[in-house]
Amino acid sequence: MRTGELATLADVNAQTLRYYERRGLLEKPRRTTSGYRQYGGEAVRLIRFIKRAQGLGFTLQEVEELLLLRGGGSASCAEVREAASSKMRAVEEKIAGLHAMKQALATLIASCGRKRSARRCPILESLEEVPTDAPSLEPTA
Repeated sequence: MRTGELATLADVNAQTLRYYERRGLLEKPRRTTSGYRQYGGEAVRLIRFIKRAQGLGFTLQEVEELLLLRGGGSASCAEVREAASSKMRAVEEKIAGLHAMKQALATLIASCGRKRSARRCPILESLEEVPTDAPSLEPTA
């Protein structure tokens, strides 16, 4: 199949396919005599694998590692399990950080109960506050 067909079947754009080729995730396809790229059926499965892995939060570098482990038997299964566990821990850390951000924003929003006569916005004031552990922005002599 040609580039456009593969892109449609894999639900990506043609530039994504070319990028995956440059990165080595997708083998360079053979070319027709007129120069068109010709992909085999495995290319659709490979692109879908890459996109599903990215959807789970794996970076392209991590996807490359998964692809290397893809056909490696039970030893590679343990490595894939460790990679997935590591990714899950990273997601849990991100969720905890987002929860902390949500709480901080909720506190700021709740502080907006000031009367209209107050000139400054408490949210903007808190964003201007300098944390005690922040380096000074004052020029040194």
